Amino acid sequence: MSRTNIDSPWIILISSIFVTSLLTSNIIAVKIVDFGTLPLLGAMVVDAAIIVFPISYIIGDVLTEVYGFHIARRIIWIGFLCNLIMVIFIYLGGLLTPSSIWLGQESYTEILGFSRRLIVASFLAYLFGEFANSYILAKLKIRMKGKLLFVRTISSTVVGQGLDSLIFVFVAFGGLLTLNDMISMVLINWGFKVLYETAATPVTYGVINFLKHKEGIDTYDTGLTFNPFFKRN
Repeated sequence: MSRTNIDSPWIILISSIFVTSLLTSNIIAVKIVDFGTLPLLGAMVVDAAIIVFPISYIIGDVLTEVYGFHIARRIIWIGFLCNLIMVIFIYLGGLLTPSSIWLGQESYTEILGFSRRLIVASFLAYLFGEFANSYILAKLKIRMKGKLLFVRTISSTVVGQGLDSLIFVFVAFGGLLTLNDMISMVLINWGFKVLYETAATPVTYGVINFLKHKEGIDTYDTGLTFNPFFKRN
């Protein structure tokens, strides 16, 4: 396993895109959109974050495939910290007394306000999903000797996005929606995200090949302790 300089300009760039995608998805998730009706599953009603959140998984694949789990792990925690900071200051901003000439306090609270339950659901789903995605991709790379990248990225997405959708829906809406409604919501979100990343496979291939060439590395996480809380191995 090679060690990678986390100060690489390419790591900084793609990590910035990763964090931006994560924060954007959490902000626009307040909008509910309708993509029509599906057989058996019914109305495909999802939040707007579904158009951007899968990008964080694609970038997670890139980070793990090129730089290794030990780098992806750092970026996942950075994303978590940035998300936490955003939530705290949005909350504090909402507590400030609005000016008499500003009439947007109600809209601010409605759009940017986060219930504690949704925050917990979002954070848990993010951590479990992202780490599962990165772990499976890294393990499969070793077992498959770096071959069949598309099999590895799709397999890790199926598990990671599945955990993300399952945890978020059941933590956020357990007791509020029926079991059938929650299962339908999980399947719709999961299926859409997996299809999204599958369709983006050519782009993922292109970015990974570009970065491997530019950085001159192709990391295999042999001998690594796959503990999400370890900083060094």
